[in-house]
Amino acid sequence: MEQTHTTHHGAAATPGAQRRVLVVEDDATIVEAISARLRAEGFLVQTATDGPAAVDAAEAWQPDLMVLDVMLPGFDGLEVCRRVQAQRPVPVLMLTARDDETDMLVGLGVGADDYMTKPFSMRELAARVHVLLRRVERAALAAVTPRSGILRLGELEIDHAQRRVRVRSEDVHLTPTEFDLLVCLASTPRAVLSREQLLAEVWDWADASGTRTVDSHIKALRRKIGAERIRTVHGVGYALETPAL
Repeated sequence: MEQTHTTHHGAAATPGAQRRVLVVEDDATIVEAISARLRAEGFLVQTATDGPAAVDAAEAWQPDLMVLDVMLPGFDGLEVCRRVQAQRPVPVLMLTARDDETDMLVGLGVGADDYMTKPFSMRELAARVHVLLRRVERAALAAVTPRSGILRLGELEIDHAQRRVRVRSEDVHLTPTEFDLLVCLASTPRAVLSREQLLAEVWDWADASGTRTVDSHIKALRRKIGAERIRTVHGVGYALETPAL
């Protein structure tokens, strides 16, 4: 089993350095296709083909991002995601062969940032990897120059500086993507934002190919902050509800 395809090791990437992507997938054909595309995009790539090897590689190599299949030998991608995120936060793009929303929601719940259902185009996978890394860079910039103040909408409290959310004074754990999505909705309370607007603002996508991604993240967000707080406007998009004055 070949575990590594790069001679670069050491500390995590610094600004200007090549970004490291760990590809975890047990199908050799898919591994090679993803690795070749990401290398062509300028990334350093390392691979693992089972759950334990993935966790070991993430700890030893400190990737900037993981492309992670759900179905793996040893233990599955959801368990890999749990264990890796317990070590250090890493953006995760999950791959699933099943177009199963439950799988996707569980993946988002254990710390995945985005998902793709097989089969997918390598062009779109590469685009999503770039988007996730840009979001991490934006979050790091926001941590240096955080927006001041805490936004309170009834029992919902959003702390921009600490990127924390509370409902009825209880901390709610959100993934980075869920937090950005909530902040986007909260920037114009009660106003309806289309899926296309949310894709552009939160994911930096210029086209409407990821509306299912928006829907699944909204569903995961509702489970955490309360379904009644986000209103669906059928055929249009979503709005964050606020208490009546």
